[in-house]
Formats: sequence, C-alpha cells, structure tokens
Amino acid sequence: MFDDDRLITNNRLISGYQLAKFHTFEAAARYCSFIRAAEELCITPSAVSHQINKLEEELNFKLFTRFHRRIELTQDGENLFNILKKSLAILNREIFEIKSQELIGQLTIYSRPSFAKEWLVPRISEFNKKHPYITLNILTGNGVVNFNRHSIDLAIYYDDLQHEDLDVYPIMNETIVPVCSPLYAEQYQLNQCVENLKHCLILHDNQAWRYDSNLDEWQSWGKHYNLDIDFEDLPKMLFDRFDLAILAAVNHSGIAMGRKNIVNNYLASGELIMPFPNMTLDCKQHYYVVSANKQRNPKVRAFVRWLKENLHEKSI
Repeated sequence: MFDDDRLITNNRLISGYQLAKFHTFEAAARYCSFIRAAEELCITPSAVSHQINKLEEELNFKLFTRFHRRIELTQDGENLFNILKKSLAILNREIFEIKSQELIGQLTIYSRPSFAKEWLVPRISEFNKKHPYITLNILTGNGVVNFNRHSIDLAIYYDDLQHEDLDVYPIMNETIVPVCSPLYAEQYQLNQCVENLKHCLILHDNQAWRYDSNLDEWQSWGKHYNLDIDFEDLPKMLFDRFDLAILAAVNHSGIAMGRKNIVNNYLASGELIMPFPNMTLDCKQHYYVVSANKQRNPKVRAFVRWLKENLHEKSI
C-alpha cells in the first residue's frame, strides 16, 4: 500500500520526479481518461500514457489499472491523487493571497446620501462579487471629509469645489430637469406649459451641493430658460437630501428638480415624468471621487475602476 507521508516527507524522493509527470497524472486521474487529459494538456494520448508509465516506474507502484477501453485508479493512485488535489488547492490559495493581498480588508467610502441610495447601493453587489475579500464600509453625509481626522479611504461628492492636495477623479456629469408624478403633471396641467409652475409646490434639496445651496438649482435652471418665475415666492418644501425630495415627488406632493443620472430608474418605471423634456440643463457641478493619497492604494484604485466601468452616463 502506498504510504501518503512518503511523498511529503522525503524531499529527495520528490525532487527526483519531474513535476510535468505529476501534472499529467493529475489530469488523467481527474478525468479517468488518457484521451481527455491529452486534450486538456494539448499533447497526444500516447504521450500521456508514456508519461504515466515513466512515473509508475519511478514511483515503483501502479497508478492505474488498464482495461480495454477504460482506466481506473488503483488504491495507491487514488491516495496520490488526493494528496495532489490538496497540495494544488493550498498552492492556488497561496498564489491568490500573494496576488491579492492588497485587495483584502476594509474600504471605507463616504458618499452623498442620494448617490449612495439611488446609484451606488443598488449596484454594489457587482463590486462585491468582483472583490469578495474587500469589506465595504459605506458612510453618507452632506459634509466635506477631513481625511486627516477620519478613517475614510475615499469620498464621492457632487459639487464644483476644488480640493487642493487631494487626489480627485471625475466620474460623471449631471443634467437637471424638473420631474413629478404623471398624476401631479395632469393635475396642474404641466405638460409643455412651463408657466403653470407658478401654481406648483416646489420640492427641493436645500443642500444640493453644499449646506447653503438653497434654491440655486431652480434659479439657475429658470435663468437659463429666461423664465419669468421667482422661485423664492413659490410655495416650497425643503429637504436636506435629494432622494427625499424625489420620494415626495413620486408620491404626488409637488415637482422636484431632478438629477437625471439619479432619477433615471424612476423615469424608466413611469413613477416620474419630465413635463418639460426639452428643458434640460447641463450642470457645472459633477460627481467625482476624492482620496487623500496621490498614490491611490490598490483597494481605492479597484473601486474607482469599477465606478468608471459601471456608470451609465458618459464620464468626464
């Protein structure tokens, strides 16, 4: 009977064998077929048979029992195959950990709440599948991160600010356009009649790109289209998060200034419509990623690369 420890403990015995023969044996044992092993290894079946014969001579025991049209592992062959499987599994795991050791551990992401809720989180499982050994810690807020005080690897912003001495990577432009539910548009006869906005309740993210952005989105949009509407005088409902303003719009409360990249799913489902579809405005604000280190660590690089690959709209 083949002694399992003999192959492991006797280094001189192992070093005398050609690894290629063990590779051939592993394939033949896995398929129980010289022909299929030959196909995988891109050699001839006779070459497989020759290498197995040589290995059996060097080991001084039989690995296979040959029949007319098939082969079977002997008990010694099965013992050796089990050892090889375990050894290859350990080797593959060690190689993977060496190659991916920098892609293991926690990655802390700070994001604007609306981007996290409407874009990032619905897609984050794809990143997790691609990088299963990275533990994501997702934080949200409207502020600007102090990387020196907080253990945050990267932040996702939406504004037009400059960040000196930080690594900034633009990821997506944005377009704004008013959105509301079909019921609200019908109730206030908004379709193609922009003047009827004067009778609507304005739903607005009061911290669109900073704590005091107020009605800037509505004002800049109205100014661009030369509208004779003072949005300050209109009845309004203010929020500190864009997704809350959108949720109110979905539930027929009023009309919100939509950011198309964030509300695309609501538009596709019909929960929201654009009553003035030809009155979009490209923003000077945009989405971008910020990290503290000019030389991004591998986890940050992997996440930024994934963002770029998965953004629906054209990157900057």
